[in-house]
Amino acid sequence: MMTKAVLLFLLGLVCLIKGGDWFVDSACGIARRFRVPELIIGATVVSIGTTLPEVMVSTTSAISGHPEIAYGNAIGSVICNTALISALTIAIKPGKADRSSMKMPVLFFFIAAAIYCAVSYTTGYFSRPVGLVMLAVFIVYIMLSVRNIKMSGDAAAEQEEHSPEKQSSLVKDLVFLVIGAALIAVGANLLVENGTIIAKALHVPESVIALTMVAIGTSLPELVTAITSLAKGHSLLSLGNIIGANLFNLVLVSGVAVTAKPFRIPESKMIAGMNSSLVLEIPLMIFVMAFLTFPALKAGKTMRFQGIVLLILYAAFLAVQFMI
Repeated sequence: MMTKAVLLFLLGLVCLIKGGDWFVDSACGIARRFRVPELIIGATVVSIGTTLPEVMVSTTSAISGHPEIAYGNAIGSVICNTALISALTIAIKPGKADRSSMKMPVLFFFIAAAIYCAVSYTTGYFSRPVGLVMLAVFIVYIMLSVRNIKMSGDAAAEQEEHSPEKQSSLVKDLVFLVIGAALIAVGANLLVENGTIIAKALHVPESVIALTMVAIGTSLPELVTAITSLAKGHSLLSLGNIIGANLFNLVLVSGVAVTAKPFRIPESKMIAGMNSSLVLEIPLMIFVMAFLTFPALKAGKTMRFQGIVLLILYAAFLAVQFMI
């Protein structure tokens, strides 16, 4: 059983790496063809693809009666994406940030976070109408992003006609984009399922698995995409992917899960007599996103100290999870 789990875990890792490679290449090919800023592509197409594992895991968990996984996966993935994945790339190689392209996804993230907080700190019950509101926010964001993409393409149409750069086939890019997304989803699923089996065999507590393994496992596509983007010199794509994926974790992942099966905020862990989600996880989620995006919006670049601070915060967050 353990040997099979390890082999499937490694297979999942291979699927993630190859899928991430094809996904980034195809997304960049599409961006070059339409002269679209890489951050916009990262915040839409790439983010949807790398968020597929979270959508599947959260929806399945909610329907099967495990709201703690559906709820914790979304928030845990935002924290992991920001304080671990993005932090690693920034600590290794800080870079420029396209402020004009960042403004919309950052604004929509904090609108979604405000909705999340309003529900969490009042009723604590994520009803189907709340899920529909989240999905509506997602649809509006995508529509505005598509409009921006079309405007960018129209403005650069004449430049493209005179561009001597050889471009790959659009059909080929789209096909490999889909194949890459599929491999990412399959790979993440294999990693989560078999990583959990391995963790149980090593006697890691199930509560810790739910709060860490699932969130980290479903965030692996973002990690692979970030590393691949960094290696290929597309740091803007990596940053855009993280911001977009965090937004989608709140409005798409939670929206689909809540619409499929409404649930109440789990109260499995308490801090000072209060739900740990209300005093630790939600405040930390908002803080790490603000710490990542606000300085970048102001300075037009990411700075190494941001990555270091975020990594320290994530290590502390994991330590607290093991202690409470």
